[in-house]
Amino acid sequence: MGGLKLDRRDGVLTVTLSRPERLNAVTSELTEELIDVLNGLMRDPDIRVVVLTGEGRGFCSGMDLQGDGPSSGSGSGGDDGSGGGQGRVQRIYAGIARGGEVTARLREIPQPVVAALHGPVAGMGVSWALACDLRVADPTTRFVVPFTDLGFSAGDCGLSWLLPRLVGPAKAAEIAYLAERFDVRRADELGLITELAEEGRDLEAAQALAGRLLAKAPFGLRRTKELLNLAVDAPGLRQQLAAETGVQTLGFFTEDLVEGMTATLQKRRPSFKDR
Repeated sequence: MGGLKLDRRDGVLTVTLSRPERLNAVTSELTEELIDVLNGLMRDPDIRVVVLTGEGRGFCSGMDLQGDGPSSGSGSGGDDGSGGGQGRVQRIYAGIARGGEVTARLREIPQPVVAALHGPVAGMGVSWALACDLRVADPTTRFVVPFTDLGFSAGDCGLSWLLPRLVGPAKAAEIAYLAERFDVRRADELGLITELAEEGRDLEAAQALAGRLLAKAPFGLRRTKELLNLAVDAPGLRQQLAAETGVQTLGFFTEDLVEGMTATLQKRRPSFKDR
């Protein structure tokens, strides 16, 4: 696997996003690899706990908009601009929808998932981190929810469904509307962090937490996850994912998105024109 590293031992599967040179920015290939792994876990009774982390300086910096992510010409549609393959709208929609499929699968697999967080947790990476059952973070962890600064909505791969359920509607609105960036201390205050780890030891702490889960009854853990999901699945994650994907795809075709991206790269405030 080019975008993932897998370490399977003693009932725990550690899945590492492995594009450290790009802060583990998400490509269509990485997304498909991760979906394949998660699909396999649906029918793998030997793996009882999953740990999800990122290699290098960060957990995940979101969709790779500058490389070979779903919005580029080398995305899953294979459209090189010559008229063959999928169009850009179709390719972007598919890329976002598949990122949302990772979110759904992280919640649907029977194994509890522990996220080991450090460095940037941004964009799509926030949704994936929040879709995990438990989160361990070291002091370098910082959450970045940049969407309204870029010209997008903050509905991305399940974020508008997950965030209100974890921090409450008022705090979710504050974070989403203001495109907040916040450190691990605030994340802990918001109730997003299960355990704080020493710097550089988030994966070690997450695996130790996985070890504690291994001591619990396998049937009990799986059914508990199933019941917890049933308790909060209203109106339903998949309905929300469909709504988010449509809105987010449209964002790619606004002039304000270009302005938001440019302003971010130039480290200035964007001047949006609602175009």
